[in-house]
Amino acid sequence: MDQQQRVAKLFDEVADTYDNVGVEFFQPIASGLVAALRPRPGERALDIGCGRGAVLFSLATAVGSAGLVTGLDMSPRMVQATADDVARAGLNIEVRVGDAMAPDFPVRSFDVVASSLVLFFLPDPLAALQSWRELLVEGGRVGVSTFGAHDDRWAQKVDGVLQARAHPGNQESSSTGRRGPFGSDEGMERLLSSAGYRNVRTVTSVVTPRFEDCDHWYRWSMSAGFRRFWQAIPKDQLEEVKAEVLAAVDECRDENGRIGFDEGVRYTFGER
Repeated sequence: MDQQQRVAKLFDEVADTYDNVGVEFFQPIASGLVAALRPRPGERALDIGCGRGAVLFSLATAVGSAGLVTGLDMSPRMVQATADDVARAGLNIEVRVGDAMAPDFPVRSFDVVASSLVLFFLPDPLAALQSWRELLVEGGRVGVSTFGAHDDRWAQKVDGVLQARAHPGNQESSSTGRRGPFGSDEGMERLLSSAGYRNVRTVTSVVTPRFEDCDHWYRWSMSAGFRRFWQAIPKDQLEEVKAEVLAAVDECRDENGRIGFDEGVRYTFGER
């Protein structure tokens, strides 16, 4: 099973609970991306890695009934669940299964391409960005969200345990999207520039998810891409590792005693 197949399988598993366990995380990140992209009424927009529609529905609101929004995801279960939501909402959105590395659309089909917290899952981010550029009209815009500066306290306490306990072949599971070009504004801007985009720029923000208790954080971690960290732990070690990680999580409380972290978000934009 290659990397993309593994990712598709992972998100098939979390489709029912993804962004649906009472935590403000994916939605505010998506809203920030769409707001900075400034889609206009009547534009054609593509959401790559649409998941359960955090970006998708915001795009549809922005482009209005005269526009057209398409969502693409490699997880069939994500696509089906989101398509059901679209049908219930009666919106002008198409959702389909497809390869984020090479979306199957005619060249110059879109005014806007958006992708939130997806690029670092792909085997060749540069090649993906190059293929996305071909889908844009001249002057069309791309916007991607990745992770920025991480909470120091969480990094020391929780991430330290995660890195120590992660399977050697699965270290990235506990630090998704924080290495290579994803580690800095400059790295992301170079990546988009290398893919042929112009007027590349970065906007940053912070989200502050909070959890009712340690179990709430665990349920959230199982409902998203982080789930693969838990899946990599040998079954005979799982309870021990879980107890160690949750003890570290419990130490990360804010001034009001709530468990959580402050997560930097990086939005990188470019034009064709």
